Amino acid sequence: MAEIRRSYHEQLDELKHGVVRLGALATEAIAAGTEAFLDADLAAADRVISADMFIDDLTHGLEQKSYEILARQQPMASDLRAIVTVLRTVHEIERSGDLMLNVARATRRLYPAELPARVRGIIARMGTQAALQLRVAVEAFASEDAARALALPDMDDVMDDLERELFRAIFSSCSNDEAGLHLAVQISLVGRYYERIADHAVNVGQRVAYMVTGEFPPTESMGDVALG
Repeated sequence: MAEIRRSYHEQLDELKHGVVRLGALATEAIAAGTEAFLDADLAAADRVISADMFIDDLTHGLEQKSYEILARQQPMASDLRAIVTVLRTVHEIERSGDLMLNVARATRRLYPAELPARVRGIIARMGTQAALQLRVAVEAFASEDAARALALPDMDDVMDDLERELFRAIFSSCSNDEAGLHLAVQISLVGRYYERIADHAVNVGQRVAYMVTGEFPPTESMGDVALG
């Protein structure tokens, strides 16, 4: 019996380590995708697109392991919350990777257009903020730190401000002709992708708080992010 329990907890630890690894891959994708977009680097964008399959494969593997533990071990209480949190967290992280896939594809669509200087600066800050929020969310998961997880909605205010600043920069920097309109639309979409990554990080924080405390945080503590 002791050996079975030891194996069981080793499986739980492997799951958690897998989530941390998945978070690291997604964070790397944010940095690489942002750099590719700002530099109009098609080769770098292709590498981001190709690397997304590793995020997808790891996500599916973690999901399968979680289902196997649920079926074979029938965990209770905190262990059950941990596995449920893994299932929800890997989805949020995988979606963040997909959003950077979209940024990489936007790099292709805009090539070889140059970004206005003000827009470049804001996109760079949005990439940094998105990576920071995702990293904090994963660290909160790894350390089971509910306080850190619940700080994410306030951090998300920074991203919301950056998105508004980006829209103002688009209106003031892009021309009114067809090329300018295309550029404006694509930049707006990219800004939205970063904002959604930040929202996914907040959602991970919500799940971490549930895993640690057994209760969902009150809606007002989660800001304007839809909980799910």
